[in-house]
Amino acid sequence: MLDWFLSALMLGNVILSSAIIIVSFSLFLYLIANNFRNAVARSFAALLAFIAIIYIGDVFLQRVETFDDAVLWLKFKWIGLAFIPASYLHFSDALLRSTHVYSSWRRGAVTLAYFASGAFLILVAFGDLVVRDGFHFPTATQFSAGPLFPLFGIFFFALTGWGVYNIQRARQRCLTSTTRRRMTYLAAAFIAPALGVFPYLIIASFPAEFSPSLLLLLTLLAKIGVAAMITVMAYTVAYQGALSPDRVVKHNLIHYLLRGPLVATAIVGLMFFAPTVERWVGLSRDTMLYVIVIGAGVSLQLLINIAKPGIDRLISWSDREELDRIEEIDKRLLTTSDLRQLLENVLSATCDLLRVQTGFIAAIEGEEWRLETLVGAREAVRHILPKVTRSELTQDDVATANGFFVRDGFWLWRLRAKSEEEVIGLMGIAARAPTPDLSAREEQLIVAWVRQAELALEDRQLQQGLFSVLEEISSEVALLQRARGKRLYAGTVSEEPTETGLAQSPEFHRAVKDALDHYWGGPKLTESPLLRLRIVQNALAEHENNPTRALRAQIARAIESLKPDGKRSLTAPEWLLYNILELKVLQGKKIREIAYQLAMSESDVYRKQRIAIQELAKTIATMEEQDKTRAGDD
Repeated sequence: MLDWFLSALMLGNVILSSAIIIVSFSLFLYLIANNFRNAVARSFAALLAFIAIIYIGDVFLQRVETFDDAVLWLKFKWIGLAFIPASYLHFSDALLRSTHVYSSWRRGAVTLAYFASGAFLILVAFGDLVVRDGFHFPTATQFSAGPLFPLFGIFFFALTGWGVYNIQRARQRCLTSTTRRRMTYLAAAFIAPALGVFPYLIIASFPAEFSPSLLLLLTLLAKIGVAAMITVMAYTVAYQGALSPDRVVKHNLIHYLLRGPLVATAIVGLMFFAPTVERWVGLSRDTMLYVIVIGAGVSLQLLINIAKPGIDRLISWSDREELDRIEEIDKRLLTTSDLRQLLENVLSATCDLLRVQTGFIAAIEGEEWRLETLVGAREAVRHILPKVTRSELTQDDVATANGFFVRDGFWLWRLRAKSEEEVIGLMGIAARAPTPDLSAREEQLIVAWVRQAELALEDRQLQQGLFSVLEEISSEVALLQRARGKRLYAGTVSEEPTETGLAQSPEFHRAVKDALDHYWGGPKLTESPLLRLRIVQNALAEHENNPTRALRAQIARAIESLKPDGKRSLTAPEWLLYNILELKVLQGKKIREIAYQLAMSESDVYRKQRIAIQELAKTIATMEEQDKTRAGDD
């Protein structure tokens, strides 16, 4: 019974060590990829790296058979053990600085702590003053304590205690419930790395005092606590400096943990049972490993996909109705390719039904036609479209009893909006006879297909309006995300402003965009707040004291400053922003024309235009600041 219990504890320790490695490494990569610019996230990533090193050594040590084989991995393990105290202090200092408590001597102490950790590691690697000799039990392999080991213990617990004190100070500075709650999570989980290291310190000091079962049980409980606490800490740190809403951060992290660490840990755990299952089914170990890895990997991913809707609702329970609507909208949105494919299906089905080879569907854009899809002879379509005017389509007496009219060898159907008051497009099919000869079944089918085309065109128009609104507010939303990404705490005013300068303020960016929209005339230019800029006022004399012309000249100057060196290219990436601004603003071309000229989709042009406007706003702000600097020097 005791042997079975010891075997279970040993297996549990190996599985949990593997789980901690997977979780630590996964969270390390997640924070580096998503929050690298944040000092708190970087320092916590370092802490995770050292934890992972400790447990990598722990897993390999449980696979060695002699102490001589274990020495290399014991010293490898000490890379993490030596640097945990310094990274502890580093993390707590970064967290305290995030609440605007700055101290140069504390930063210096962090640097000295890393040097001290490095010194202890060198002593472990090349001497026996900190640790020496050692012991190898089936349940534990460890160095014995050397003369300076108590000094390392003092160093470890002193820096850990200092870190706890720093986090408590940071927590006291949080007055709102949200920041205090998150700091409380960190304060409670902060002991996790120390909890993971503590058993190894005790074992090195008093190896004979512990029975194997007690030793394994102690380390097992410590590992359970470490795995849970570092996950809680990572969950809290993930919000530091994040530009996405809390809902998105929580969603991304939880799904990352489910699909990455959880799946990997489950597979590793199952792999440890391979020898047992191998004896039951009579298969080789390699075969069982293939079955476990493939079967568990695919099955767990499928289960997560099935559970995803329920998990998402739990994550955002209070916003579930709004998120359901957003998800429904996302499913129903029509891209340009979706619309073209749908209209092409309608047109092909109609042509096949009537046994003709030429047809088209066109949408009205202003007073012109935009050909959405075409089958058959393009020249015939190009010949007839200019002859059909929008005013003609609004006349009710044009259509026949079958709902269409005949023109130059085509049967034409008007495509109307739901209100039936506006014609939004036209479907034309090559006439198979001089006069309409549709059967009742053909007429019924065509009416249904015409309705599908009408819905597709109208939904596309509504979406374009939605995209235009999103284009208007997207930059403001991005600025708000940057603002909410900077956590504000009680105490001194942040030395880092919420907005990083004139060009980053929503009002300035909006004013630049409005001025570009009315560059060739309009109230957004003549009444623009940009008229008050110093560079505009100083340029009045050059433009006959006309503020509008002066502002237009400064905008043109800013656009020209974005022009790359060398011969102009319409396809080179470095010319893209300048080309969009020059074609849109200075030449006044439409987005469709710009997309055609730059060989891009309209949606790509809209996205790049937003970036171009942001760069232009920064350029104008820089011009203004430089002018102020020159005035100050004078």
